[in-house]
Amino acid sequence: MARPPPLGELPPGYTPPARPATPQILAGSLKAPLWLRAYFQGLLFSLGCGIQRHCGKVLFLGLLAFGALALGLRVAIIETDLEQLWVEVGSRVSQELEYTKEKLGEEAAYTSQMLIQTPRQEGENVLTPEALDLHLQAALTASKVSWDLNKICYKSGVPLIENGMIERMIEKLFPCVILTPLDCFWEGAKLQGGSAYLPGRPDIQWTNLDPEQLLEELGPFASLEGFRELLDKAQVGQAYVGRPCLHPDDLHCPPSAPNHHSKQAPNVAQELSGGCHGFSHKFMHWQEELLLGGMARDPQGQLLRAEALQSTFLLMSPRQLYEHFRGDYQTHDIGWSEEQAGTVLQAWQRRFVQLAQEALPENASQQIHAFSSTTLDDILHAFSEVSAARVAGGYLLMLAYACVTMLRWDCAQSQGAVGLAGVLLVALAVASGLGLCALLGIAFNAATTQVLPFLALGIGVDDIFLLAHAFTEAPPGTPLQERTGECLRRTGTGVTLTSVNNMVAFFMAALVPIPALRAFSLQAAIVVGCNFAAVMLVFPAVLSLDLQRRHCRRLDVLCCFSSPCSARVIQILPQELGNGTVPVGVAHLTATVQAFAHCEASSQHVVTILPPQAHLVPPPSDPLGSELFSPGGSTRDLLGQEEGTGQKAACKSLPCARWNLAHFARSQFAPLLLQSPTKLSHLSPQAVVLALFGALLGLSLYGATLVQDGLALTDVVPRGTKEHAFLSAQLRYFSLYEVALVTQGGFDYAHSQRALFDLHQRFSSLKAVLPPPATQAPRTWLHYYRSWLQGIQAAFDQDWASGRITRHSYRNGSEDGALAYKLLVQTGDAQEPLDFSQLTTKKLVDKEGLIPPELFYMGLTVWVSSDPLGLAASQANFYPPPPEWLHDKYDTTGENLRIPAAQPLEFAQFPFLLRGLQKTADFVEAIEGARAACAEAGQAGVHAYPSGSPFLFWEQYLSLRRCFLLAVCILLLCTFLVCALLLLNPWTAALIVLVLAMMTVELFGIMGFLGIKLSAIPVVILVASIGIGVEFTVHVALGFLTAQGSRNLRAARALERTFAPVTDGAISTLLGLLMLAGSNFDFIVRYFFVVLTILTLLGLLHGLVLLPVLLSILGPPPEPLRSLLGHLLPHQLPMAPATSGLGDCVQPRGERAAKAWRSHSGHMKSLGSSGALLKTGRTPGEPCCCCHLIPSPDGAIGDLPEIHTKPPLSRP
Repeated sequence: MARPPPLGELPPGYTPPARPATPQILAGSLKAPLWLRAYFQGLLFSLGCGIQRHCGKVLFLGLLAFGALALGLRVAIIETDLEQLWVEVGSRVSQELEYTKEKLGEEAAYTSQMLIQTPRQEGENVLTPEALDLHLQAALTASKVSWDLNKICYKSGVPLIENGMIERMIEKLFPCVILTPLDCFWEGAKLQGGSAYLPGRPDIQWTNLDPEQLLEELGPFASLEGFRELLDKAQVGQAYVGRPCLHPDDLHCPPSAPNHHSKQAPNVAQELSGGCHGFSHKFMHWQEELLLGGMARDPQGQLLRAEALQSTFLLMSPRQLYEHFRGDYQTHDIGWSEEQAGTVLQAWQRRFVQLAQEALPENASQQIHAFSSTTLDDILHAFSEVSAARVAGGYLLMLAYACVTMLRWDCAQSQGAVGLAGVLLVALAVASGLGLCALLGIAFNAATTQVLPFLALGIGVDDIFLLAHAFTEAPPGTPLQERTGECLRRTGTGVTLTSVNNMVAFFMAALVPIPALRAFSLQAAIVVGCNFAAVMLVFPAVLSLDLQRRHCRRLDVLCCFSSPCSARVIQILPQELGNGTVPVGVAHLTATVQAFAHCEASSQHVVTILPPQAHLVPPPSDPLGSELFSPGGSTRDLLGQEEGTGQKAACKSLPCARWNLAHFARSQFAPLLLQSPTKLSHLSPQAVVLALFGALLGLSLYGATLVQDGLALTDVVPRGTKEHAFLSAQLRYFSLYEVALVTQGGFDYAHSQRALFDLHQRFSSLKAVLPPPATQAPRTWLHYYRSWLQGIQAAFDQDWASGRITRHSYRNGSEDGALAYKLLVQTGDAQEPLDFSQLTTKKLVDKEGLIPPELFYMGLTVWVSSDPLGLAASQANFYPPPPEWLHDKYDTTGENLRIPAAQPLEFAQFPFLLRGLQKTADFVEAIEGARAACAEAGQAGVHAYPSGSPFLFWEQYLSLRRCFLLAVCILLLCTFLVCALLLLNPWTAALIVLVLAMMTVELFGIMGFLGIKLSAIPVVILVASIGIGVEFTVHVALGFLTAQGSRNLRAARALERTFAPVTDGAISTLLGLLMLAGSNFDFIVRYFFVVLTILTLLGLLHGLVLLPVLLSILGPPPEPLRSLLGHLLPHQLPMAPATSGLGDCVQPRGERAAKAWRSHSGHMKSLGSSGALLKTGRTPGEPCCCCHLIPSPDGAIGDLPEIHTKPPLSRP
């Protein structure tokens, strides 16, 4: 068996004949890592060859499969519910939210519509009658929609009256809940719709209704004692007609108004001081902070001025509206349903906002900002819609770039059609990945629709460029049928490594427990996987088809037409120079000449004709020495045409035609970056690079301290819109949030009253909680319940003392006294339920302010049924709801004395208002305080939790940074393991991870300098940056790892090989992101386009500048060589040292070398003065041979195996 030729005797561009994919390794001469990678490359080689043999079938089946998956987009669901998008999965907040929904249902009790009025001139006072007139005008205009406000508004605490006439009147007149500064004046009644008719008097409306006078008029005709007591407890009084008029000269201003007779305009600031009241002074108190913004006070605390007014209209929920009009004559013929009720409410809210914004003329001194819950839903829907124009523009831009970048003047080298097909294939892969996500039930959101199509396009096209570059740079002598296999063998490892890292990065980003970002991360990982499958399986089929096109000499793109090019470029290696010498420092010589080929009919040989007097041009000097010059390089030498047949010009290629990114990397960038220190400068470029990147890292560490947490709604809504103006005004003037302290089941409320009062006291003492006025009791159900019991106890004591109530009768007592009587005789014992001796020995509230436990749940039943206004004001939302119980003072049967006890409570809540929450730190402080209060109550046996939007959407910031650091650390570890596994070199994997960590820190620091806040979205991008950064680093590291020579030489060769595809990939990513810059949402521009663009630039700098420098200093040693060099990539082969001395003649030494030389030279003729013929000895249609000879270390020409023909479509 013939022994394999020595390593030094093989030419650097030599590729042996095809062999089995599994490498044959000489025992003991090769490390296991190299064997494993060789085995993996062998698998890729077999895959590529198989795809090339069946390229048409593979392409058809691949397009069919991806197209079928893309059809899954038809079932895609876009999620816009904020709770479903932003509440942490599995967190205590989500568990608490589920508990609330389980007890109360899915929907809120009401929806809010808000009007904010601000002056056009900054700082102007709005506490004037004129400003309030404009506010009234806007509110009236906005509420005059097709459905009357009185029909759909939320009404709190409507009492149940047995008198039918009074009940119908109350139903029509009961006021809507409207929190407005106009309620301090008579004009507030104009916002209340509804009217009632009584014979002999005009229509009853709130503008002319005096409840006290009306009850006196109706007293002789109906028994209204209970209703009168209800109004007295609620402190309704004269309602609106007893309040001052903004304009006392108004003809409709009631005579009962305080300023009706004086005709003096009221002091608006004085009237609004302390807030306003609805029709009930006791239960409907609107605090100043709900009505006025930008307040200024005098040293005594008196209100002087304000810069904003706010009114809030409450509407029914869809279910309440459906129940209210079910069976009504107005809806019986329209198929009334809960869905239709929701549609009516949404249409009303949109019209409300539109009319309010158009209510005031443009030249008015004030401006109105309107907002509703439907407006927010509309913003989220618009935010989540796919912009077809931007998607099409981005993909067209990418198509143009890919086509222009890969087009060449030489039709045999042009790949424009490949670029177009690659971009379209990536687009189909993205669509199929998203379709697969839809089929898997992963809901889409704004991040999916606005960002992912462009990000996935930029990432996917990177690998397209890499494969296309490698395909055109196949080693000389590669058989035509193995070109695709050779391409995958050379690049498949890098593509696999980057794709796997990207998928791992996005899967790790799914650790962020925010549903919207988790869905985005999973979708991105799936899309990257589909891109990987398309690039590794389908795109090689495209390359194989293009190879056939070039073999058939067809035009690029317009492949139906034949190429007009008759000239082709060949290489002759080596060629004897005129004096038979090789210049010093040149280990081998590549001579590139312009030649014309035709077939001799007589000899059936392909004849190559050289121009007259053509002479060979030695290669340009290599700044890093002869080691870097290799015929297997990626330069594309395009030769200029001969100017006239009579001229005798040297065959030199034009510099502009010869320049490309690989040439720039080899001849300029790598020498500049990796050269050694000179005598004039003791600093090497490597030291400068390390110093600059160290400074950048230091600045980034400082910038990281500037990053604040948070994501306000104003960051999401497009700037310059009316919605953004409202949210900005609200954030500035009315930063109030309704929250509730929820108490759960699992403990005895009756025996835990003291703990409940303590819990309320602790929560009320929090800095962010808005305290009630000093003259008002706390607004909670337990306080209202106790106060009501104390009130009826006082009425009972008076009736008992006066003798109206006795042990045996309460008929002569008051309504409240009779209620107290019934409660006092309850024992809570099923066997002996009544004990009349307790009338004088027992109190409904003891001296410590606690309700007797045996009376607690029976009293709760009575209170809920007898005090609807107090219950509504408390917002208790009891579950299970206490049973209904009707009190009849005149029914003295034993059954009427039996009061059913309410079931033990499993849900109740105390309402609070949080104020002054401007920054995320304020929210976090309030949340921590609330959680601490609940934890203390838990030690006393009370199970409670806070509820409200601050806890739903801001509690994530308590653990966001910890979650971010955990995800980054785990991902860096996973990246190290993946790189170490596929590169099989922990040293290189550690350097890659170091660079990726630096990129993440620098990106985080730059966010701080740009004022980009940290929220779940930047966290996902920061985590994903590690996977994206692998795209820029792993190819360079792999090129360095598989090269031979010194560290500087290997780093330079890695740059020459990867500079062009990495740069093209970065540009393609930037082009993919460019369309994000045109988004209407400033949030998309700042948080996605800016951050991802910075990430791409950082990746480019770290991958092509910092990493080569680190590798040239700290890089691992070269890998051992294989015994069969066919498995080595071309740049891995060693270069023979240069001959010593100028004029050393290259002569063959040794019998075998001389025989090879004679055999080779027998095929070639010397170049004549008027032209030359080179007979290849091949049949027509076969290419000319390329011969490679290298001087061995001892000056001999190495053994040559069979001379292999250069493939007709290989690169020069």
